Amino acid sequence: MADLRAFREAVSGWAAGGSGGSASDLVVRLGVRTVVLLEGPSDLAAVEALAARRGRDLTAEGICVMQMGGAMSIGRYAGLLGPPGLGLRLAGLCDEGEQRFFERGLKRARVSRRDFFVCVTDLEDELIRALGTARVEEIVRAEGDSRAWQTFLHQPAQHGRSRQQQLRRFLGTKKGRKIRYGSLLVEALGPDQVPVPLDDLLTNL
Repeated sequence: MADLRAFREAVSGWAAGGSGGSASDLVVRLGVRTVVLLEGPSDLAAVEALAARRGRDLTAEGICVMQMGGAMSIGRYAGLLGPPGLGLRLAGLCDEGEQRFFERGLKRARVSRRDFFVCVTDLEDELIRALGTARVEEIVRAEGDSRAWQTFLHQPAQHGRSRQQQLRRFLGTKKGRKIRYGSLLVEALGPDQVPVPLDDLLTNL
């Protein structure tokens, strides 16, 4: 795992304008064959949680899950890791509103869109719909966030919004909360509740 973190850091540094030598060396040493490109850390937490639930050791399979820090980075990462760069197989998730960035970036890098799946709104919204708002509120209470949740609901900006919209917004109001709940919501899913884009991604890896 430490080596995989080193690979992620090497790729991030490369994407920021550094040298790609370290990333290239680590690909060979770690046997990385596939990189899963995700927009942010909460998506990464959800994908890794579902893989663990299904007994998958992605590292042993040569699969690295990586967050890019935003959808607009897809072209850069795809170019470095795909056919123009290291020649790795690429897969991933994107939000519906960011689909155009992914399509343009993947096309420029000559990467197939086949293994990229689109979430309606975003992955948090997919998970909330899959579980139902009542179940998500139970998880919020179990995590000791009841007071923060009730305070949030009394904010004028939340009046008139659906419970699903409120929950989705709540998950993003505190640093680290989306990441924590990315794992928690996946762990609470029943076998038949996994959102289609997330299920398709893991099935195709």
